Amino acid sequence: MVNDDTVSAATLDEAEGSTGRAMRVSRVLRSKGVEEFVKPGRLVEVRFVKGQSLSLTASRLLALMILTAGGDAWRAVTHRMRKVDIRRGHKSNERIVDMLEELHRTLFAEDDRSWRGNKATRRFALIQMSREEAEDDDGTDAGWIEWEFTPDARRLIQESETYAVLNRQAVLGFRSSYALRLYEMGALRIHRRQPVWRGDMAALRAALGISPDVYKDFAQLRRKVLDVSRAEIDQLAHFKVEWREIRQGRTVTELEFRFLPKDAPQQLSTVDELARHSLGRAARRDGRDETVVEDETGFPPLPPLSERLLKEVVKPEVRVPASPATKPDGFPLGSLEYDAIDDFFRIGRLHGGGWDIDKIADAYRIQMGDRLKKLSGQKLRSSWTGFCESWAARRGSP
Repeated sequence: MVNDDTVSAATLDEAEGSTGRAMRVSRVLRSKGVEEFVKPGRLVEVRFVKGQSLSLTASRLLALMILTAGGDAWRAVTHRMRKVDIRRGHKSNERIVDMLEELHRTLFAEDDRSWRGNKATRRFALIQMSREEAEDDDGTDAGWIEWEFTPDARRLIQESETYAVLNRQAVLGFRSSYALRLYEMGALRIHRRQPVWRGDMAALRAALGISPDVYKDFAQLRRKVLDVSRAEIDQLAHFKVEWREIRQGRTVTELEFRFLPKDAPQQLSTVDELARHSLGRAARRDGRDETVVEDETGFPPLPPLSERLLKEVVKPEVRVPASPATKPDGFPLGSLEYDAIDDFFRIGRLHGGGWDIDKIADAYRIQMGDRLKKLSGQKLRSSWTGFCESWAARRGSP
């Protein structure tokens, strides 16, 4: 919820055209109330100051703040959120105080130029003010928090042309703050022609918020950070992550992460996993027996993201006549070029890397076989999207 009382209509209309693509996409997603939301790329890329990082709970709170602010996050206004939406299943509000104070005192850094034009480092916080309502005498959940982003944070948000589309349930499902940061880095790069991140060990620690005092041995960092992060991302994200270790002698000096789209069956598994109970997730990830209890931590499910939505924001809409060969509520049986019911043609054009869409569709039908008859709705679109991304990633440009 955003308070626009302090900003005139003329100022808003003028500034509306000055926002980057991230805020334009965020505004559309926010208005639809879908499961996905946008985090501006400039915020994803911002580094932690050496020796500082955000805990997992504070990182989640920041994500919820960005989700709540939506396309208005760049404005100099006050944003509001209910405490109950932060607490999830917990009965106490004490953790909210800790998370807010952590956000206030954590510093971030970005490359900049000094007044003389020399290379410099800018350090800043993301939150400049927060206000928390006092506890009600009757113990109800009516309490709210308010906050304002700093001018530096608003500038990054407003100017960002790139963005990461994050899944709300995935963000809230991660159990490692390092995995959550790597997930954001991957979501920012997954649709690029070269979906990679490369940096030395200092850059990796700054990006993930790894303290210089922990995991000094790379074998330990690999086991405690990288392996754990990859396992969680493979389970919860719409992509996979791999890395290559670059050595000088026996010492690892750099890492190169590559983010790869999942194929159709893997996309289906991810959609199913996000809909299942989080307390059995570790057991399912490790292949152990799971014990499921009543859910006290999850949010109510939101409507699924439509591929039509992002397409309308990024590129102009194209209308083509529907084909009589289209199977209702299923994957088209004929050429996708004449399909306009579930946007399969536009999904292929957006994610297929420029390859012939009907050729990709034929390969998809062969791979899926009889399983394709059981798919419809969001699961079918997610499966088809993942297959197109995987096809383009494996083959490159046509």
